[in-house]
Amino acid sequence: MAANTQTIPDDMFPPLGEESLGVVHGKVGMWTFLVMDAMTFAGFLAGYARLRWGVGAGDAQPWPYPYETFGTVGIQLTAFNTFILVCSSVTMVHALAEALKGNSEVAQKWLIATIIGGLFFLGVQGFEWTHLIRDVWPFLTDPNIQAPYNPNFAATFFALTGFHGCHVAIGVLYNIIILLGMRSGKITQKNASLVEIAGLYWHFVDLVWILVFTFVYLL
Repeated sequence: MAANTQTIPDDMFPPLGEESLGVVHGKVGMWTFLVMDAMTFAGFLAGYARLRWGVGAGDAQPWPYPYETFGTVGIQLTAFNTFILVCSSVTMVHALAEALKGNSEVAQKWLIATIIGGLFFLGVQGFEWTHLIRDVWPFLTDPNIQAPYNPNFAATFFALTGFHGCHVAIGVLYNIIILLGMRSGKITQKNASLVEIAGLYWHFVDLVWILVFTFVYLL
């Protein structure tokens, strides 16, 4: 007696790599990571706020105004750097849109623009750090020089901008890996969700920097 075999339709199962609700596992993982990372940045910003606004006007080492430290040129340069980083989020959106359409070559060009924006941001930040360490905060390298104000300002500045800079550097490497995957044909229209996941990380990095820029340079 022949066995009764039935063919199960493929559409009864979700596509490979997706949950039953159609959410890519990688996207869920990235959102989970970003929520935890946002809490870390929130801790940094809360610590900065506590140190700054916890200093009284009559303290021996008051907290300096950002304008006195960075100057008009420094703030304007960082504002322009912020603009470049925000523009890189726009190019990332275009890269994803073209990848979803199957226009791999156009998507790669937009992704290259995103990578260049990230590298430009890191270059300007490196220039700023060098200027601050050498010219504005010499007490960081010479123990015989006393800070004219609360040294926690410099400490929290490097903690916040440095932690964010590491995220930008990781994001640039992430985007380079995505770009190489697209060039090799491993990332196509079928798995364009990989570009979307990278975009989620990049947009998060841009959003966090707007908060850091506002707290450190403007308030």
